[in-house]
Amino acid sequence: MDHPVPNVIVVDDEVNILKTVGICFDAIGFRTVLCAKPLEALDAIRARSFDLAFIDLKMTPIDGMQLLEEIRAVSPATTVVMITAHGSIDSAIEAIKKGAYHYMQKPFDFVELQLFAQKVWEHHQLVREVDELRQRLDAGIDDGIVTRSPSMRAQLDLAARVADSTMSVLIEGESGTGKELIAALIHRRSARAGEPFVKVNCAALPEALLESELFGHVKGAFTGAIKDRPGRFDAADGGSIFLDEIAEISSTTQVKLLRVLQSKEFEPLGSNDTRQVDVRVIAATNRDLDEALREGAIREDLFYRLNAVRIKLSPLRERPEDIPLLVQHFLRRFSKGEAPAVGDDAMRALRLYRWNGNVRELEHVIERAVLLSAGGTIDLAQLPEEIRAVDTQVTALSLEEIEKTHIKRVLQSAKDYDEAAGILGIDPATLWRKRKKYGL
Repeated sequence: MDHPVPNVIVVDDEVNILKTVGICFDAIGFRTVLCAKPLEALDAIRARSFDLAFIDLKMTPIDGMQLLEEIRAVSPATTVVMITAHGSIDSAIEAIKKGAYHYMQKPFDFVELQLFAQKVWEHHQLVREVDELRQRLDAGIDDGIVTRSPSMRAQLDLAARVADSTMSVLIEGESGTGKELIAALIHRRSARAGEPFVKVNCAALPEALLESELFGHVKGAFTGAIKDRPGRFDAADGGSIFLDEIAEISSTTQVKLLRVLQSKEFEPLGSNDTRQVDVRVIAATNRDLDEALREGAIREDLFYRLNAVRIKLSPLRERPEDIPLLVQHFLRRFSKGEAPAVGDDAMRALRLYRWNGNVRELEHVIERAVLLSAGGTIDLAQLPEEIRAVDTQVTALSLEEIEKTHIKRVLQSAKDYDEAAGILGIDPATLWRKRKKYGL
């Protein structure tokens, strides 16, 4: 993996010191710009971004303290270090209070300066990583999954906790709720992350082809089998396999799958040779698993083998607090330039629609709306008729009825009273009064 190279600006009106620092930084791989005039440095900072800035305190016509203030205003992400002489330590400390990270004192020892600069760069990278993580959490984005829903956060936490185990995982959720994203997250966070992650949609293939797809076949196993072909379990050896729509496979194939889970072995179609594989199985279904078990759609022994860990994903209609987050996420993805705004009426319609196709349906709606808006504001006219119709139907509802429904949904999904109040943007006392008012 390539390591990032810091962009650094050094500002000092003593040319010899400037050259010394430049040589020192070049030797450790920094990409360095040298400025002997603070006003020129300010122009450079306004024109491009710098990771680090090393600036002298004593300069004219503006000094280092003034330049620090300008940098903090123009480029707050830049980490600033003050260069100071022996008699100006107090000023350097004052600069730290105003936002500088640290100071270094003249004269410099070459090696110590390099070590110090590398520590400053490490600090800058750490701060940037923390800021990016905070921004992602504020935006409701966790490892590519966008949600603030307490129920979804709980399932994400469960997925993260079991990721580095060898246990099979069974993911239950309607189509479009993100089952494949959760499976990929589990693989990425496991010790198998560097090995293959193989995906199979079990509902997309007829029984004979699915068995061949999973376990492979030998030449002559069936009409058209003109050569040996390895299966998906061979391809996933050492890694993970994601079996989507597991409840749709036949009982015959379920028996072979059960054997792989129990003994890590199978025979390719048409062969008597047993193969050994080391594969972590992650399965998913959009059916109610308990109902599928009662109906015999899935074998009981296979179910309990797969069900070492069970993750249940809520449909989008049960987590309306995620809709604005997802809308903004998809707007950024599909917009070539600045993302268009969404009008109040359009956002209300998006929040009230049931989303039977879940996040995948919302994604397609926003992609279409971005295309139709041609860079302008997205309003009701850019939404499909069925979503506009929902908005028309609810306009007859009173504001109190809409508020009651929304509060009820949030209370059902939040883990406690304080979290519900936070999601709604009101204080707990106000929420208590509204609960009493609406009889919730």
